[in-house]
Amino acid sequence: MAIKACVFDAYGTLFDVAAAAREAAAEPGQEALAGCWQAVAETWRQKQLGYSWLRAVTDTHDDFWQVTGEALDYALAEQKLADPLLRERLLALYFELPAYPEVPEMLSQLKASGYTTAILSNGSPDMLSGAVTSAGVEPVLDAVISVEEVGVFKPDRRVYDLVETHLGTAPAEVLFVSSNGWDAAAAAGYGFQTAWVNRGGLPMDRLPWRPAHELTDLTLIPDLAGRL
Repeated sequence: MAIKACVFDAYGTLFDVAAAAREAAAEPGQEALAGCWQAVAETWRQKQLGYSWLRAVTDTHDDFWQVTGEALDYALAEQKLADPLLRERLLALYFELPAYPEVPEMLSQLKASGYTTAILSNGSPDMLSGAVTSAGVEPVLDAVISVEEVGVFKPDRRVYDLVETHLGTAPAEVLFVSSNGWDAAAAAGYGFQTAWVNRGGLPMDRLPWRPAHELTDLTLIPDLAGRL
């Protein structure tokens, strides 16, 4: 069955989640962060995902902005950076994350080829709106779908159900793309055709399912969609 829609995870896939810590570390007066921003960014992301999974399995939901703030609090405490102004600055930067360099052209190519394009993300609607606007990709997206509609985080199947609800496409007509191996794998188990964007050269997650395709960035997504 031919692909009709290309659906993307947002954070780490379209938007650079390390950019907030990296940009803050380069600002005047942030010498303490400059020495550890990579560790802050990595822990922030790990805890953000971990806290979302714990909420999903315990049926306790808070929106992703609260989870993001709590994860940042942990990351800053780990590095002993007790600075409320730094916290505020990092969250402000996270709200307007840049897209990876290849993203605007890749989405434009998909649209020109007639594909429906969408985001399916753990992010809250306000977060996603901020990132989409900041990155300038709103004109080349047909839908921005948040898990807040079902009140549970990925990889719950109810999240993936939202694609057909919004786009009217059967799972086999969807190319789902994520930089999270576990997300791409779970989406494959759901029935999507899937691509894992393995920017870090990581090993494949040991899960019951595997993404069908593995790429190093998003540049070849239009070509892949055309071959499926």
